[in-house]
Amino acid sequence: PSFGKWLDLHMLAIPGGRERTEAEYSTLFRDAGFELTNVIPTPAGPSVVEAVPI
Repeated sequence: PSFGKWLDLHMLAIPGGRERTEAEYSTLFRDAGFELTNVIPTPAGPSVVEAVPI
């Protein structure tokens, strides 16, 4: 299957797993005591999300 279909299945298999927007990641990290500092797209599809403790 294509990478996109594999990713869909992977996300379904992870309990509570889902794709998130940058704003959702920002809120998630802030609630955990981190600040979202950068989102780096990659050619492979998934992005690298960078955060630092606050």
